[in-house]
Amino acid sequence: MEIFQRTGLLFGDSFLEEAAHKKVILFGLGGVGSWCAEMLVRSGIGHITLVDADVVAESNINRQLPATTATVGRPKVEVMYERLKEINPMAEITIQQRIYSSETHSLFGLDSYDYIVDAIDSLEHKVHLIRQACLTPAKLYASMGAALKTDPLKMKVAEFNKVTGCPLAAAVRRRLRAGGGVDKKFYCVFSEEQFKNKGSIDAEKMGDTAAMQSETNPYSAHKRINGTCSYMPAMFGMTLASLIIRDILAESL
Repeated sequence: MEIFQRTGLLFGDSFLEEAAHKKVILFGLGGVGSWCAEMLVRSGIGHITLVDADVVAESNINRQLPATTATVGRPKVEVMYERLKEINPMAEITIQQRIYSSETHSLFGLDSYDYIVDAIDSLEHKVHLIRQACLTPAKLYASMGAALKTDPLKMKVAEFNKVTGCPLAAAVRRRLRAGGGVDKKFYCVFSEEQFKNKGSIDAEKMGDTAAMQSETNPYSAHKRINGTCSYMPAMFGMTLASLIIRDILAESL
């Protein structure tokens, strides 16, 4: 396909053939996951399942790909489906507008995928997904916290047990260990940077249930919504996509 001509020039036709047959499931279409999804489809991934229960909110517009003033109130999965189909009409894109949890995990058929991407905010659901993904043959890539970050040069990729300086990763690690740990290695995108908020919003008072469960304050009983800039979540998401693309490239060489 001509839309992948430049990708083919860089990576070769064998990469495009491999990518077209790979199956990816991506959990979370926020600031990280939405950009990851688009980069995967633009790179020739032929099969992708998008999972997110939320609708677009005005507060998403500063950082999330599906969020514009025209899409407020629409399900994120529907907006992303339309956008990705416009990019590659031949891609097989499946959407599930539901939350991932211990009650719903059996609905996703994780064993049938080559790659699982964790871009979930909720600590509880994130830990459960990681635990379940590590029981499958699929390769897992996960995003740690992208809030309170401003410097792209401080982003890192590491095997999960080697991640340092990230409060979310520490909270995830503690919960995984409490449940017996996981044997499988997987890689994460993270940053040790901790930029401080200039303002403060109480998530509970705002009725923001997503923020109350989010990665921004994994320890706090009183959840504060932490600030997030436009570009850092996108860079986290693009880096996650690059891990999958480079893994496929290594297979195709």
